[in-house]
Amino acid sequence: MSSSEPKMKSQKKERKGERFELFLQNGSTLLQQLIADCNGKSNPIRDFSLDQILKATNNFDPCLQVFDCWHYTWYKGVIDDRNCMINRFSDGEILGLGEGDAYNDMVISARVSNHKNFLKLLGCCLEFPLPVLVFDGAENGVLDQHGDACNGNNKMVLSWNQKLKIAKEVANAVTCLHTAFPRIIVHRDIKPMHIFLDKNWTPKLSDMLFSISLPEGKTQMVDKVIVGTFGYMDPSYLSTRLVTEYTDVFSFGILLLVLLIGNGRAAVSAGPDSQSVDILGYVKNVYVTSEMENISDERSRKREVVELALRCCEVLREDRPTMIHVAKELDRIEKSIM
Repeated sequence: MSSSEPKMKSQKKERKGERFELFLQNGSTLLQQLIADCNGKSNPIRDFSLDQILKATNNFDPCLQVFDCWHYTWYKGVIDDRNCMINRFSDGEILGLGEGDAYNDMVISARVSNHKNFLKLLGCCLEFPLPVLVFDGAENGVLDQHGDACNGNNKMVLSWNQKLKIAKEVANAVTCLHTAFPRIIVHRDIKPMHIFLDKNWTPKLSDMLFSISLPEGKTQMVDKVIVGTFGYMDPSYLSTRLVTEYTDVFSFGILLLVLLIGNGRAAVSAGPDSQSVDILGYVKNVYVTSEMENISDERSRKREVVELALRCCEVLREDRPTMIHVAKELDRIEKSIM
């Protein structure tokens, strides 16, 4: 036996011990949150090993990245012959991300996993500083900031009918958050980049990182820290710090404009003289100056979608529709053009 072998065995044992400590620490936090969330009845979540995650992502190969964000990176991979989406959070606190936020994503994702328009949580790996989450596959990637499909370096322009279907089904998902549980869940960060597409182009809402459950029986609460994405954030929420279900309605209205009316525009884009131009102002200007025929006609029902989106983005919360009403309207519009 060489002199280096005992040292290597000792280092390997030490690393294994560190991994086990992380497993215990993360597992304890996860269990506490699941029990509290499910009234003492924990949802079963599969435990994946570090080796399984590294193998599935080829050691987090950049070539397998689907979407990269400040807080996390999404990878595509295969575990047990099943296509998966693997979400790795950035280590440590980055731009306000803490351990509680990562577990919040896991807990709420577990609650909605059986709904067809949410990315289904399969399990997690607890052998990292923050848990690595494993979701069902999304073969057609994610929506980009302009509302088209993006799968790695491959992009695909979606038809208006495809986008209308996506909008309707995402509305169903947000309606579920607002109505299906004893406490209203507010997503707080609805945008195209949080919508994945499976092999059938069915949208899957994801990223419950900043989702929040309102107190039972309450319709609003004061937020300690304002979170969301510039261009999609409700100005009423920004000015008052009050979180309500209508916080999501505004964000969804912007999503609707980007998806169906924006003509390739992002929520906020660079305009003349490098000044930012927001899509809400752009559509309002076109609508008010009676130039809607350039982007809308009665046959395709685009005008109705514009009117619905603008109602979602009303300044006063009480002037906005509920998400269940939005979902019903989009379903009606879709059926009218079949």
